[in-house]
Amino acid sequence: MADPLKRTIEPAAPSGPAPGGIAARAQAGAGAPYLAGLNAEQRLAVETLDGPVLVLAGAGTGKTRVLTVRIAHILATGHARPGEILAVTFTNKAAREMKTRVGDIVGGVVEGMPWLGTFHSIGVKILRRHAEMVGLKSDFTILDVDDQIRLLKQLLEAENIDEKRWPARVLAMLIDGWKNRGLTPEQVPPGEAAVFANGKGLKLYKAFQERLKILNAADFGDLLLESIRLFREHPDVLRQYQARFKFILVDEYQDTNVAQYLWLRLLAQRSSQASATLTSPQRGEHRPPSEAVPLDQERRSEASAMSRSDPGEGARTVQNYDAGAPSPQPSPPWGEGVR
Repeated sequence: MADPLKRTIEPAAPSGPAPGGIAARAQAGAGAPYLAGLNAEQRLAVETLDGPVLVLAGAGTGKTRVLTVRIAHILATGHARPGEILAVTFTNKAAREMKTRVGDIVGGVVEGMPWLGTFHSIGVKILRRHAEMVGLKSDFTILDVDDQIRLLKQLLEAENIDEKRWPARVLAMLIDGWKNRGLTPEQVPPGEAAVFANGKGLKLYKAFQERLKILNAADFGDLLLESIRLFREHPDVLRQYQARFKFILVDEYQDTNVAQYLWLRLLAQRSSQASATLTSPQRGEHRPPSEAVPLDQERRSEASAMSRSDPGEGARTVQNYDAGAPSPQPSPPWGEGVR
């Protein structure tokens, strides 16, 4: 008979969350040193990774810090691998600064982030991978403004158009404006095309695009325009990138032009666990219902975040804006599908 004075001591159940689980990931970031110094609203912007969140912060509030800490938090908590984050800004300088700051927090892993850069540098990367689908070769040349003007002058001469009366530089500005609005030659309103060279603007735009293809070249505006066309005409390619990017972070979202907005919106139109982070000093009116969490400018509130899992569902907003700020922004790219 077993001795009642002797007990079998059961091994203690392991404490803490299961490795790799949601709780474990959350615990990993809870006491992270990179969160030190953030106030409550800033931490909310960094740590809210599920559901739509839009953070609005005014100019000079130090938005870059929260944006970069948010990237580090996504990586540190295992919500995405470096190659699953699309982080977009407007200038090469801003992209380098963002990469440096993330690297200071997470170390060499930042080198595995191929999709951190400007709209156009990422557009080039996508186009070179799928160049044949838009009538180019992967080694296509990117024309600078001088080359663009030179080519347009040749087209004007071929059409017997007086270049002094109808300068190539003016035509270049028109074409650039159309491309920034995401308009191919077929989509330009007839009235707009008629303003140059007695109605020959559209014909010249078409001829310019055809000549670029012959030369295996693209101008700056094509880097997004052709990417948009690629996504629309080849939905299988679009789905690849939608599946790849679990998080989409956009710095200074209020500065996006129409082409950049359409490009972002196409990439965000997938009802999986995707998110985007925006920084904007203005309050947008065209966005899902949101919870407002004001930021204190004097405490260096930063960044903005839009996390999307279900398009159109309620978004939480962390904002720091002037109540009198003009001009509402475009709809955040989690809305209705783009045709």
